[in-house]
Amino acid sequence: MKHTFKMLVGAFALTLMTGEVLAANWSPPGPIKMLIAFRAGGGADTQARLIAEALENKMGWKFIPEQVTGKGGVNMLNALSKQPNDGTAIGMAVTESLGYNLATSKSRLKASDFTGLSTTAGFQLGIIGRTKDGWKTMRDVIAAAKAGKKIRLGTMSPRLADLTYLMEKANGVKFNIVSYRGGIAVLNAINAGDVDVGYVAGPQAKGVKAGDLVELASALSKPLNATPTAPKLSDLGVDFNADGQFVFVGPGGMPAAAQDALGKAIAGIVTDPNQKVAKIIKRVFGGSVTITGKKLDAHLQQGYDDAGKLAKAVSQ
Repeated sequence: MKHTFKMLVGAFALTLMTGEVLAANWSPPGPIKMLIAFRAGGGADTQARLIAEALENKMGWKFIPEQVTGKGGVNMLNALSKQPNDGTAIGMAVTESLGYNLATSKSRLKASDFTGLSTTAGFQLGIIGRTKDGWKTMRDVIAAAKAGKKIRLGTMSPRLADLTYLMEKANGVKFNIVSYRGGIAVLNAINAGDVDVGYVAGPQAKGVKAGDLVELASALSKPLNATPTAPKLSDLGVDFNADGQFVFVGPGGMPAAAQDALGKAIAGIVTDPNQKVAKIIKRVFGGSVTITGKKLDAHLQQGYDDAGKLAKAVSQ
């Protein structure tokens, strides 16, 4: 019996070692097309291109970046699903693209139709306001709305609009929701006074540090780094959150060696303090967040499943 157990353990270890060797020896059979679900020149696009540049320098792989924007990343996912799954095509989006956006779209694709490679950074996503307006937390904003003040709230995705609806419902208030394309646009609207408060996912850091902006609430399941005392959405009666990360994925069915090699290579770049992109991620988002391989596959599936629960809660 002991002999059999030792043989099984040895076989398992050999399998792991074989997988690691295959991943270490893997290289793409050609240039890698990198589909980017963000507009050219923006912060996310810059992150993707810096990662590609660093991988070219470190690994010797060739990357061809290409913008495929629209529908919250779903257009990019549709395009990626039609590419070869041999490691010569990957895409960058946010986990929300493979969760809420995909689940509520007309696309027949699901999170399981893609291969998780690696996340790069999480968000410092919160509801932000101007310090000079006098609000300390989102509770003050809700109180002002109850007193009759018309609150204009900027959002950048349907998922955040749904979360706001649940917050309104839980607190008996109504906001004037204004939609923008991206957190920078929301931040600019806040600074210009076009909206009173809005969701921003990291670029507010400079303004918060300078004292010009205040983080009124965390839209995450955890406190914000700069303002840990700000209430979470769960403290405001919302049973859901807007956790998410920037993420690289490949077409479904990618070989394990390719998945592992690409995932580890990307994670290695964003966690290397000497890399320019790692420094930017540290400054804007508080540091890298890397979930890779099969754990990422499960993480994306969970996000897709949770999106269905959120949609059901909003419809009730």
